[in-house]
Amino acid sequence: MDALSEILNSVKLNGAVFFSAEFSAPWGVTEPASSKLAVQFGTGAEHMVLYHFLIDGGAFVQMPDGPSLELLPGDVVIFPHGDEHHLTSARATVAPFPNYGINSKIKSRDLRPLQAGGGGSISRFVCGYLTCDPSLCKPILNGLPPVFKVNIRTDRSGHWMENSILHVVQEAATGRAGSEAMLAKLSEALFVDTLRRYVDGLPLDQMGWLAGTRDAIVGKSLGLLHSRIAHPWTIADLADEVGISRSALTERFTKYLSEPPITYLTRWRLQLAARSLEKTSHGVAEIAASVGYESEAAFNRAFKREFGWPPARYRREKKVVEQASRSCGGAG
Repeated sequence: MDALSEILNSVKLNGAVFFSAEFSAPWGVTEPASSKLAVQFGTGAEHMVLYHFLIDGGAFVQMPDGPSLELLPGDVVIFPHGDEHHLTSARATVAPFPNYGINSKIKSRDLRPLQAGGGGSISRFVCGYLTCDPSLCKPILNGLPPVFKVNIRTDRSGHWMENSILHVVQEAATGRAGSEAMLAKLSEALFVDTLRRYVDGLPLDQMGWLAGTRDAIVGKSLGLLHSRIAHPWTIADLADEVGISRSALTERFTKYLSEPPITYLTRWRLQLAARSLEKTSHGVAEIAASVGYESEAAFNRAFKREFGWPPARYRREKKVVEQASRSCGGAG
């Protein structure tokens, strides 16, 4: 399996379409940061990736103190880090904007198209989000800008995706059973498809994890490491698997990821272990074995070097922080 698929499987993406709209110019909408939306939606998510899919008409995306993008029909605009942004009918339109009753529609899970604006030309949107574990999604998220767009009307698969989403949105608006679950899966598929198109469009001289997945040698190496995380890899084993010398593999891998393969693998293993300590009740020895450590003592030493605490204390400290966070949330 390829590295991108392995990462996406491990982070367990959960998607949803939360909003459908027909805006008539002039109009403008402010989308708050995803941390606020997570509270509003009640997702309990640590991280939310936001997206807007423009079906018809035109629009502009404006980031506070950031870039402005023009959207055309078929464009999917992604906000990987969940940053606040504005959607408007004209460039440089000044916020604040009316809410148009969007919050109440979201809270009531009403997917019937909202019709609002000044009565001019129409722009149709389907908007959604995906939740993911930010620590495990870090290789992908770190390589993405605050906002990017991809047009999916360039091939048959994109047209199929669009038609499927529109069909199920219409079904969901009528209350047909199962529509929300189908939209969740389509949201996940749309994000993966958009991400693949973004990676395919990266400049040939682009470095980083995402660009590395596109390289024949680095991509295959990443796929092997992520699919067999507990395997006792050596650089010699990995080089044999991908059909290149050890020195050439190390040089090529480091060119893209700024560290050699085994160093990368060690960091990823420890990241997986940290999330297991936080999210499961598995014992330290079991977690150590699951990420490729035969010796619990060696795992403890490596984990302390990476996170500053041995595994048992790391788990205790994280639970204290989590309990304090819940208490503050309940008090609020």
